[in-house]
Amino acid sequence: MPATPDIRTNGPHRGYDGFAGTVGELASQSTPAWSTPVPAGAAHPNIVMILVDDLGFSDLGAYGSEIPTPNIDSLANGGFRFTNFHSAPVCSPARAALLTGLNPHRAGFGTVSHGDPGFPGYRLEIDDEVPTIAEKLRRAGYGTYMVGKWHLTIESKMHDGADRSSWPTQKGFDRYFGSLDGFTSMYAPHRIVRDNSTIVDDEAPGDAYLTDVLTDEALGMLRTLRANELEKPFFLYLAHQAVHGPIQAKPTDLERVRGAYEHGWDAVRQQRFRRQIDAGLFAEGTELPHSQVAPWDTLTDDQRTLFACYMEVYAASVIALDDSVGRLVAYLASTGELENTVFALASDNGGTAEGGPDGTRSYFSQFVPSASLPAEWDRDVDRPLEHIGGPRAHVHYPAGWAQSSNTPFRQFKGSAYAGGIRVPLILSWLKGLPKGDGDSGVRHQYAFMTDLHATLLDLAGVESPERWRGAPAPELDGATMRPALADATAPASRTEQYVEFAGNRGLYADGWKVVTDHKRGTAFDDSEWELYDVVSDPTEVHNVREQHPDIVAQLGERWNRAAWLNTVFPLDDDGSLLSRRPEWHARFSQPVTLRPGLPTLERYRSSCLVVMRDFDIEASFDWQPGNRGVLVAHGDQGGGYSVTVEDDATVVLAYNAYGRMYHHSVPIEKRGAQVVRLRATCGAAFDWELELSVAALTRTFGSVPQLLGLAPYTGISVGIDRGGPVDWDRAQRRGTDAYTGAELSVRITPGKESPVSRGLLARVTEATGRLAD
Repeated sequence: MPATPDIRTNGPHRGYDGFAGTVGELASQSTPAWSTPVPAGAAHPNIVMILVDDLGFSDLGAYGSEIPTPNIDSLANGGFRFTNFHSAPVCSPARAALLTGLNPHRAGFGTVSHGDPGFPGYRLEIDDEVPTIAEKLRRAGYGTYMVGKWHLTIESKMHDGADRSSWPTQKGFDRYFGSLDGFTSMYAPHRIVRDNSTIVDDEAPGDAYLTDVLTDEALGMLRTLRANELEKPFFLYLAHQAVHGPIQAKPTDLERVRGAYEHGWDAVRQQRFRRQIDAGLFAEGTELPHSQVAPWDTLTDDQRTLFACYMEVYAASVIALDDSVGRLVAYLASTGELENTVFALASDNGGTAEGGPDGTRSYFSQFVPSASLPAEWDRDVDRPLEHIGGPRAHVHYPAGWAQSSNTPFRQFKGSAYAGGIRVPLILSWLKGLPKGDGDSGVRHQYAFMTDLHATLLDLAGVESPERWRGAPAPELDGATMRPALADATAPASRTEQYVEFAGNRGLYADGWKVVTDHKRGTAFDDSEWELYDVVSDPTEVHNVREQHPDIVAQLGERWNRAAWLNTVFPLDDDGSLLSRRPEWHARFSQPVTLRPGLPTLERYRSSCLVVMRDFDIEASFDWQPGNRGVLVAHGDQGGGYSVTVEDDATVVLAYNAYGRMYHHSVPIEKRGAQVVRLRATCGAAFDWELELSVAALTRTFGSVPQLLGLAPYTGISVGIDRGGPVDWDRAQRRGTDAYTGAELSVRITPGKESPVSRGLLARVTEATGRLAD
């Protein structure tokens, strides 16, 4: 086996303002003359909370990775690394627990935030009676800022006419910039909100990379604060979209890791595990679980080349995260505030296997988990290697790399095993949490995401309110981790914690853990429980259920008690619960008329008009020779369609089937008023028959795969193709290509639902959302 390239030292790290040193060195630098530092004796520390999406336990250098993350590692070296920190199996529940300090179901987030089925544990929005950490800190005098992923608002309330009461600025944040949705493209975000308004950008996407954009916005908020308030402490919640799929990266970062993964995922996993042992994260003798994926040496040469490319993209996106942290650290050092700033960095759940065993270059076609799909359904539309990582391809890495990301644990995001819920947590506060001599900063005490909420409040010197909006405030489920920060041998503040997602159950109690690997459609009974002694067996290798039936019974009963107390029931393992939508959603399936100049119709609002049903689009406009441009566009490079007028007096339908393009055209035969119609009729196999007509001339085209689940991801634009383009080649020639004629109006009329049962289709959509969260 060839020697492993050490990409951690692949060239000098890109510093900021000419600096490439450690946190301590940054803190010791003299303050530039132009800055006005906050006095060192400020009463409350600043807080920077960084939450990374789908980052595996071992993906940072401080946790064993080969990926160069010097800025994050420096925070870890100057602070504390937790090896036994836990989150929820998926993102919305984790984010709700962090922001509210309540267990996920008790906060109303038993699953990802898509639709409210009407049960207390699945409200999927933060109740007004529940104060967030931003509201608590703001009441204590903090400036509160958020950038990045929210995903705590149900889909039907994300559009521009919606009730905004669950949006970030109504939940305690003074300023917000980011995506309310679960994820987005790193090069062409489908919808960005600033404070309470959608940003409308009619320019074609450039080279801006979302991780950098979010960091720019965060720094801008902090600079604006300091220009107006010299001593006001701030709380910055930076919720990065990366490394959630589709994974994309900057060319400069990709060049740093080219060739680094040709030796494969088995070797990477072993090497990370060895570094973890050497760093004291786990004891000698800890076992690495049996691999769940195909051995690297059994793959074909073409597979190894492609799969290594996927991991290069993932690693490059982590490098961009580290650079973001470096920029924040450098700014705070320049203003003299670094030493009095608490940094917390964690992942929302374990690394994800949603890319499947082979990965995918067509992200949205991968997430249609229905046995009813035709055999020819393509979950991985071929793309050239050079497109992988860039804006043209929506990709995700294979499960083999996700297993490496979760080293040394088993299973993945969505699971109640450690691979789904045991995540990295770094805490650093140079002034308030100095380490003693000889203290490695490694902490093995058990903790949960609610405890991080309590800890940040404790470090800020802010108490959680006893009353909120005239009523008793809910009691926190979290407990401060300060004792563990002060003493590596202190007992954990928490001794018990339940977990549940999609029927997968688990409970940790006093060093024992019961967990289920629930099979969809089977009974939820005690025979599912497995038992692990996670003190001696942290990687959950040895199921000791048969040796300790009394402990299994006791912990199973404790899980039931916790479930009742936290409104976990009813359990749902197939999405049927979440397919329930309130009756008022029916209004989203009424015809809509759109005109140029309006913001792009939001993703979910757009999908209600076309997805899983027949639909008609009628565009009325004036055409004179020389007029050209987009009539209507819906979607992006992940899937969609557009209708355009071309220079040769033709109307062209471009249909992007998850990366495979279809083009059809019909001529315009006379100048003046025009009516163009696109009709889509559902077939019986998740396909559409397409018909395009201009005036009386009609042409019918063959069937194409329907756009299902979360595609089209970018919503409907009229008179322009905003965001990621549907047709890449055309966009390279024409950009967003606004229509140059007059009097354009587009009416979208939803038709009958697919002949496939509505219940099945709803479950497909919900399962898609849960997979892709």
